[in-house]
Amino acid sequence: MKMGLRAFLSQCARTLKLTVKPGKSELWLSIKICFLGIGAVGLIGFIIKLLTSAIPY
Repeated sequence: MKMGLRAFLSQCARTLKLTVKPGKSELWLSIKICFLGIGAVGLIGFIIKLLTSAIPY
């Protein structure tokens, strides 16, 4: 399924026409979810770091 450059750009233009700017509540929800994900990954990394530093070689 090969797509030419013209067809790709046409699909991109169609997608951009359908997009809408998010509302304030939707934007804040996205920001909260991103920060929770970043915090969870950081916490997991911190726990792994603590475990590896507690275990002697």
